[in-house]
Amino acid sequence: MVKSFWKNRVLVAALTASISTMGTGCGDDEVKTPVPPPNTDTARLRVIHGSPDAPAVDIYAEGQTAPLFSNVRYGDTTAYATVPAGTYNVQVRPAGAPATSEPVYSTGPLTLGTDATVSALAAGLLTSTDNAQAFRVLPLAEGFGAPADGRARVRIVHAGADAPTVALDVGDDGSSEVPALQRFQDTGASGVDLPAGQSFQVGVRAGGTKVTAFTVPALPSRGEVFVIATGQLSAKPSAANGFGLLAAGVGLVRQNPVVYALHGSPDAPPVDIFAGNAELVDNLSFGELSAPLQVPPGAYSLDVFAHASGVTRPAGNPAGTDTTPTLVAGERYLVVAAGFLSPASTDPVDSTFELLAFADGFTPDKDSMRLRVVHGSPDAPVVDVSPLASGLVPADAAFNDLAYRQASAPEGVALPSVQAQVGVAAAAATNRTPVARFSLDTAPFIGKGVFAVAAGALSASEATEASFRLIAVDTSVSPWAAITLQPEAP
Repeated sequence: MVKSFWKNRVLVAALTASISTMGTGCGDDEVKTPVPPPNTDTARLRVIHGSPDAPAVDIYAEGQTAPLFSNVRYGDTTAYATVPAGTYNVQVRPAGAPATSEPVYSTGPLTLGTDATVSALAAGLLTSTDNAQAFRVLPLAEGFGAPADGRARVRIVHAGADAPTVALDVGDDGSSEVPALQRFQDTGASGVDLPAGQSFQVGVRAGGTKVTAFTVPALPSRGEVFVIATGQLSAKPSAANGFGLLAAGVGLVRQNPVVYALHGSPDAPPVDIFAGNAELVDNLSFGELSAPLQVPPGAYSLDVFAHASGVTRPAGNPAGTDTTPTLVAGERYLVVAAGFLSPASTDPVDSTFELLAFADGFTPDKDSMRLRVVHGSPDAPVVDVSPLASGLVPADAAFNDLAYRQASAPEGVALPSVQAQVGVAAAAATNRTPVARFSLDTAPFIGKGVFAVAAGALSASEATEASFRLIAVDTSVSPWAAITLQPEAP
């Protein structure tokens, strides 16, 4: 229909031009046929790419040789194109594909009325055969109402390809302003009023349980914005297809960072951790991993107290205080409480209590275990860690020259499925006999990213300090899980 529409317009224009040049044979007194005015019935159309597994695409009206929009990538919002009002079959092709190639998706008849403004949202998974999450284009006819002063009018669309029906909690305070939003549904053409001029929190809940939260950047006062939940909830938050909020024309907002705290201080009792007056961690013992903590992006000053009943901040000075590095949206972190609360005179001078933070930067690898070693033993020297060769730590160890507070490469070292003895040796020692050895079976961890934290005191006092060990933190499960590996007897 679009093809015939344009063809007819071309014919009419050509005929009109021909008639306008024809006279009556009366010289200067000839009467010319007036040219009809151009068609002013137009609509506005733009495209929002919210399909996390779709490549960059070109958008065509069927029958046209030039795309309406070119090279639209995931997360992009195009400018509005003004087009003649009418009915279109909008077609999607990979960016750069010939106009004559088979489209990967066609909308079918899409009517754009005179003066209509429509945002066409590409959503779902292009590679899915499940109708509940398959690729589609959602035509969203815009009809925002005027927001109040100091507010923005927002239309929220649920396009999370694998997310269930969700509730949205503006302020993340436990009360849901949008109680139930189904997949591929939205809050209505008129939108909802949200705070403007300052960032705010949005919590996402499913079945009454908090799933995640976001820090939404400041929206323009009296502005009108589409906010689209997109990506895959099952994916790693930092992944390209991770679940996020796409503010049309602004960009993708990643989930608030998640922190797991690991108690690795050899002489600290069970502890409570506070940020100001808010208790974040309660009664965490040496070697234990906390539940996940989701906080807005930023750096935090944390106070550590010996465990006490209740959730009120104790009076007096904390046993230890430290500030985290800046925590970034979309990231997950392992924060190790390390060092000595009460270092002995024989302990290294730089071994006092502190927080060590490491981002989950593991490279996906379905065929190998990805291992990242963290040196969190405050009295251990610079070490090499490796599978043993003839009972010794080889000079070309898998992990070389790790000093206290340091970790190996964020992406992790790829290890195949093996059962091996792993040894730890002082890097400077000519004697490569390990000071500690551990049995390691990588088979259960193939396809997973694992932190191996060297924790405890290498020269521990049995009465007051935890001894040296490895704590393996599996990041592939939710919540993360910690397993303690004790050294074997020499």
